[in-house]
Amino acid sequence: MSLSQLARSICESPTLKLNETAALLRDRGEPVIHLGGGEPKSKAPIDAIVSCSALLQTGDVKYTPADGIPSLKKAIIRYTEEHYDRLAAPENVIASSGAKQSIMVMLHAILDPKEEVIFPVPYWVSYPEMIKLAGGVPIPVAARDGGFEPTVEELAEAVGPYTKAIILNSPNNPSGVVYSDELIAGVVELCEKRNLYLIMDDTYNRLIFDGRVPTNCYRFTQVRSLDSSKLVVINCVSKMYAMTGFRIGWAIGGKELIRAMTNIQSQETSGPAAPSQWAAVGALNGVQSSIESLRLTLENNRNVMMTRLAAFDGVRVVKPGGTFYCFPDFSACERDSQKLSRLLLDKVRVVTVPGREFGMEGHLRLSFCGTVKDITEGIDRIKWALDPGAPNELYLGDRKLVRDWR
Repeated sequence: MSLSQLARSICESPTLKLNETAALLRDRGEPVIHLGGGEPKSKAPIDAIVSCSALLQTGDVKYTPADGIPSLKKAIIRYTEEHYDRLAAPENVIASSGAKQSIMVMLHAILDPKEEVIFPVPYWVSYPEMIKLAGGVPIPVAARDGGFEPTVEELAEAVGPYTKAIILNSPNNPSGVVYSDELIAGVVELCEKRNLYLIMDDTYNRLIFDGRVPTNCYRFTQVRSLDSSKLVVINCVSKMYAMTGFRIGWAIGGKELIRAMTNIQSQETSGPAAPSQWAAVGALNGVQSSIESLRLTLENNRNVMMTRLAAFDGVRVVKPGGTFYCFPDFSACERDSQKLSRLLLDKVRVVTVPGREFGMEGHLRLSFCGTVKDITEGIDRIKWALDPGAPNELYLGDRKLVRDWR
């Protein structure tokens, strides 16, 4: 079979592949614990379900505008005014089938072949492949101190004649780190001085811990008009409302850019599914207590995972300030993160995501969006697999495991 050079260059999403693997193992009756997942276990808000159901009960489910239904745009405008202190017009908003599509159509709208997009390491696994799909060149920038937050100067050093945009994702997937106001302010200033697009991926913006408030990137811009700005904010209902399966995200940007994105989206997929959009309307306009409930649950889960990981010798972990991920450094146990992740899946049936996929070898992404029981048992299994001083046998229910790899 003859495939395009582009098709041959794009890798499948490792996180989605792991979800598939975990589901297959569970179907076989395997005692799998999924610490690699990226979706909260809580249910979608009742207001989202009621709004979606109301449409379904009419039976009148038709095509929608390519950039989203007016009611959803209105809800997004209200959300933007409340949480970002910016008044957007409907022409400044595009609703997509998930935040991923919003980012993808934006990249298609701004990139010419070989133009570059900069983003910090560690990064969401899809950024490099999405940029390549749009014909661009991904430029990951690692902090020289080995940490999870490069300096503004380090990002500025990567800017060259072909640079078109910078992506910031805070709180960050996979590290859970909340970027400092100094970094975000500095990057906003850098992009405005160098006439670059700044894509603020705020997917986890409301899921932060320890009393910290979400960072509003618009605080740092000198350009008051959305139509004159190259700052674009991406958001979605997937994480904060636990609505991953509804696939609704959006972008806020200048009218010219949003119009171009709409044209591209109209040719790619047309408008997002009507039931999903009405569910998002219900979530955004309804009672908001589910976000705080989820946030508190995740903060407690984070604390449980940190306590468990503290018992490991040689494993270093930065306490996440948000999201539902942490990114421990297991290189003292095994430098090859894919080898380590495969070992944990094969031997103790714990799903993790190799750090190599996020640009940092030796690390594993661990998710704490599941139950406390999953977290404690999953970390205990990992410790048994890696600790030379642990007993040689472990029982998973009535199944006895014997450690034969150390």
